[in-house]
Amino acid sequence: MKLLAFAASSSKTSINKQLVIYASTLLDGAQVEILDLNDYELPLYSVNKEKELGHPELAQAFMTKIAASDVIIISFAEHNGSYSAAYKNLFDWCSRINPKVFQDKPLVLLSTSPGPRGATSVLATAVNSAPHFKGYVKASLSVPSFYENFDIELGVLKNQNLNLQLIDAVNSLK
Repeated sequence: MKLLAFAASSSKTSINKQLVIYASTLLDGAQVEILDLNDYELPLYSVNKEKELGHPELAQAFMTKIAASDVIIISFAEHNGSYSAAYKNLFDWCSRINPKVFQDKPLVLLSTSPGPRGATSVLATAVNSAPHFKGYVKASLSVPSFYENFDIELGVLKNQNLNLQLIDAVNSLK
């Protein structure tokens, strides 16, 4: 099984990337590829830019990665209650290549933040919109208060209840 995983964040120290890296280790036997959105930085999407540039190679490459995967795990950073600009921009470019961005793939959607809400607003948006883009959400989980619940040195969830929920979520991809 080919697992594609990424954080919907461009932060070089993304806690969502730490979470998605850990989550990707929980799917036994999976061939894992972790993407970094910084490798897919594109000009701000607009119809005018699309006319000028067509479909940029980086957006096409991202769509190829999705096509080559069997399952996907995404962990969403929340910026002012919504997607990060880096993710939204890449997603907008990709949706112009193929409106079925997720290409009928099973998804596990995660989110985390330093605060007690755990980026639940953006996670709810992602869960509700994924089916419109042919993504099949098998499970979702918000991890609140990241620094209290995640052991950064070991790279694992130390909150056992959240860890069990994450294991169940990831196992839903089998």
